[in-house]
Amino acid sequence: MDKLMDDIRIPESAFEICEHLGFTQAKSAQWAWFELAGAVLSHYVVNQEQRLNGLLRWFYQDLGFRVRDDYFSIEAADLGQCIMTRQGNSTSLATVLVLLAKQLDLQLEAVLLPGNTVLKSTVNGVIKYHDPLTGGELTKHGLKSLVRGELGNEARLKPSHLKPATLKRLLSRMIHELKAGSIVKHKFEPAMECCSLLLQWHPDDVHLNRERAFIAQQLGCIKVAMSDLQHFIDNSPHDPVIELVKIQLKELSQQAQTYH
Repeated sequence: MDKLMDDIRIPESAFEICEHLGFTQAKSAQWAWFELAGAVLSHYVVNQEQRLNGLLRWFYQDLGFRVRDDYFSIEAADLGQCIMTRQGNSTSLATVLVLLAKQLDLQLEAVLLPGNTVLKSTVNGVIKYHDPLTGGELTKHGLKSLVRGELGNEARLKPSHLKPATLKRLLSRMIHELKAGSIVKHKFEPAMECCSLLLQWHPDDVHLNRERAFIAQQLGCIKVAMSDLQHFIDNSPHDPVIELVKIQLKELSQQAQTYH
């Protein structure tokens, strides 16, 4: 898995990670993607604006891609499932559209707002933002509302929020969402593996250690949980929750390690 985390390719890396976690098989996802990528080529027209509008119309109206009802599920975050079932969350739907736009030589990029992924198109120098759940255009007010909905009414839309995502950041968000979906379903083993994968890329993110400690505790891996909590305490001594973490560590030290 180390090699995979070093060599990032979309959609292949996303498919391989989902298979590694025990979700959709990479080969099935890859074939579904090849079929979709081949079909989009017939929608190439010379005019860029017409090409983008045609892509969005084909994607949402003709193919019926839409938001998945169980929005925070593993299936919604799984890119292969999104392609095969034509349902997903904002990140998986945005990623499919970015890939299809590339096939049509269109500049469409994923933008990772707090809690939501949106799309940024650049056509003839004109920048527009789009909601990947519907394909509709997002105004600056709409973007601000998404940020406030996630961070609170005092939050502001910052220029950094609108920076297009690198492949590494996009894949990191997908893994975070797969982790969250796993925790909701009490699938703690893939959730723990998500934390471990993310820590390969973000070793200084001590909050991942704290989260992995919670998951390890659910699996009965007390020593692993204690090690992660101790790492959090050592590397984040001024965190507002530090006293709570110290209490958690003390309680864990009184429990016996369960071996698998």
